Amino acid sequence: MNFKKVWMIPTFATLAVFASACGGGGEEPGGSEESSGSEGSGEESAGQEGGGSGDIAIDGSSTVFPIMEAVSEEFQQEHGDIEAPVGVSGSGGGFERFIAGETDLSNASRPIEQEEEEALEEAGIEYTELELAYDGITVAVNTENDFVDNLTFEELSQIFADGSDAQNWSDIRDSWPEEPIDIYAPGTDSGTYDYFSEAVLEEGDINREAQLSEDDNVLVNGVAGSQNAIGFFGYAYYAENQDSLKAVPIVPEEDGNEGIEPSEETINDQSYPLARPLFTYVKNESLQQNEDVVEYVRFMNENAGSLAEEVGYVAAPEEVYEENAQKIDEVVNQ
Repeated sequence: MNFKKVWMIPTFATLAVFASACGGGGEEPGGSEESSGSEGSGEESAGQEGGGSGDIAIDGSSTVFPIMEAVSEEFQQEHGDIEAPVGVSGSGGGFERFIAGETDLSNASRPIEQEEEEALEEAGIEYTELELAYDGITVAVNTENDFVDNLTFEELSQIFADGSDAQNWSDIRDSWPEEPIDIYAPGTDSGTYDYFSEAVLEEGDINREAQLSEDDNVLVNGVAGSQNAIGFFGYAYYAENQDSLKAVPIVPEEDGNEGIEPSEETINDQSYPLARPLFTYVKNESLQQNEDVVEYVRFMNENAGSLAEEVGYVAAPEEVYEENAQKIDEVVNQ
């Protein structure tokens, strides 16, 4: 099965129908992240509601969603009696459900935050962090944009930071056209939003003129449909839509010369400036008390690398999956 075609096709309406069929009981993705979501925002999300009506409850990042959807589809071909629907409430929204004890696994496109760790400790929930694959946040413009050849971190901040005075492309570089910048970005419940905010905006907010969505497909379509648009999202969403998007090379902060494009090679060797790991967090109690979860998590760890590559991401080094296997065994055997 070509998983890329499966997960990229769904529109907002399709995902909503799928969420209803799954009986997801979480908040609207935009009400909590990468639902494909917004961290802690009240925005409406375009992703499906949280998973959790199956035997294994999974929710979280929309960036991680393609990998976990592929894992669940493959797993259910071998274990047809076990349901493992994947919700997309965003990294932040997924952690909210995880803290509430509603899910077994929480997918995240960023590491868990201290306040989330503290909330889990207060709730008496122990967990195990598992690294799944690598992603590179891709900054993309419309294919008809023939002037943006690269961007520095400072220029990214000029475009995306809240309070920026830059409204036209000519405000970024004098030689660029005096045309308004049409900005698309993930919602505030998204782990991608969080990562970009920290890495590029020094933990500042996204430009309030940006069109936000928890659904990466909405961002892709927005950039593809506007000649003056720019946006950012997970590499897999770019890889599946290269005919309608142009990736912008990013100039490393320590090197003001040539920009580096996102690719499997540059994400794998971490030379791409916006490369990052992707995670899932597993509740220890579920691993100790639910054999279905044990079967699923072991299957996930054995296949996450190859399935990540099928849907457009980059597999982690083999030693990462070996370390994951040790963590899983330690929890199961406690």
